[in-house]
Amino acid sequence: MIAGLGPYPETKESGIPWLGSVPTEWSLLRGKSLFRSVDIRSQSGAEDLLTVSSKHGVVPRSSASVTMFQAESYVGHKLCWPGDLVINSLWAWGGGLGVTRMHGIVSTAYGVYRLRPGFAGCSAYFHELVRSQPFQWELQVRSKGIWISRLQLTDEAFLTAPFPVPPREDCQAIVRFLEHADRRIRRAIRAKQKLIALLNEQKQAVIHRVITRGLDPNVRLKLSGVDWLGEVPDHWAIRKLRHCGQVLGGMTPGMGERAFWGGEIPWVTPKDMKLPVIADSQDHITQQALDQTSLRLVLPGSVLLVVRGMILARRVPVARTSAPVTINQDMKAIAPSAGVNGSFLAYAIEAAQGVLASLIDEAGHGTRRLPTERWRDVQLALPPGREQDRIALHLDTQLAGIAGSVASAQHEIELLREYQTRLIADVVTGKLDVREAATRLPEEIDELEPLDEIDVDETDDTDIEALEPVEA
Repeated sequence: MIAGLGPYPETKESGIPWLGSVPTEWSLLRGKSLFRSVDIRSQSGAEDLLTVSSKHGVVPRSSASVTMFQAESYVGHKLCWPGDLVINSLWAWGGGLGVTRMHGIVSTAYGVYRLRPGFAGCSAYFHELVRSQPFQWELQVRSKGIWISRLQLTDEAFLTAPFPVPPREDCQAIVRFLEHADRRIRRAIRAKQKLIALLNEQKQAVIHRVITRGLDPNVRLKLSGVDWLGEVPDHWAIRKLRHCGQVLGGMTPGMGERAFWGGEIPWVTPKDMKLPVIADSQDHITQQALDQTSLRLVLPGSVLLVVRGMILARRVPVARTSAPVTINQDMKAIAPSAGVNGSFLAYAIEAAQGVLASLIDEAGHGTRRLPTERWRDVQLALPPGREQDRIALHLDTQLAGIAGSVASAQHEIELLREYQTRLIADVVTGKLDVREAATRLPEEIDELEPLDEIDVDETDDTDIEALEPVEA
């Protein structure tokens, strides 16, 4: 896609650490020369409710995984219009900003900024710039606070930030090129996601067959009396999930307690539930957090489930542990009882996805949940212990190839997204000259439908208020 692209013919030093050199024709202006703060309030509170997602920018609140409480009335809340830049002042450093394409209501804690008349035609360029990786450095430096979860970007801090400003025709070329690149990358990602979906269907079919019939094709069967199980081997027992192990909850051990974070103990959240076996996590806690809170250690061989979050719209993520971990309040763990193989139990729960999905309900405020009192009564077919061991080993072997293909496709998706991030950064900061390339692009008027995310990645869209510690 970038074949033939090169730098601008003439550049100058900007004097800005994250920006470096810029094309000679570009200007360097402070935010106050480009934007003015807008504070217009709703008289009726009836306009569409919007929020800022770090993944997608400004979106209808109904489409984002926001867990903060909704107000009884939105009279007096801020309004924004298409072309306005909306910033979540507490989440700007994490990508919580973007130019809106919609008219609606936003939080009173948000900043709304409107481009001055001379720059109004460049709103799409500034949307890409302020959400780009290099500009995040500027936003983080200008956001102040004691804890990272409470860094705030004030109006003055934003309006005194430096901005590279291309000529209007360069802005239009940049936007045209990036929109074209976005389409191509999204098509490639969609193809990978469809492959992942097909592989997961194949995996589910393999698991269901073995978990309900075993490995002996000549085994005598009996009616289980459970709709989703159908006929099962005659010597297998039917047991409720609650009788297969001890259920453990999780919590957040205080976001503001520095002594609790940065240790060596994995703290698993839904964003970590991308693999069938969990040994580590993105976040870690200290032994002090384990000693001074009600958080409990989940031992190897246990089964993890996600029981709360927007990800439950599709399926219930299930994994088993191969190392000691802790979990947050959106998770549950099952420590298997004596005679229950944790790997078999994980596969059995995975096979019951259809039943689990039917138990999901709305917890309010746009959050979905899988109530413990419901899923604990799901019935499974349980073979004798040694047969569980053989089935688990068989499935591990049979599914290894599928898991490798899924992991490879997911890695390719990550590389495509990294490539896009780097491309946007180089284009909006003037490192790549796309003006001529933009003139050769074909007209594309068809709109791509939103991508169906296959991997578990729900934390991007969480409002800052949702990060308060909650104990399950």
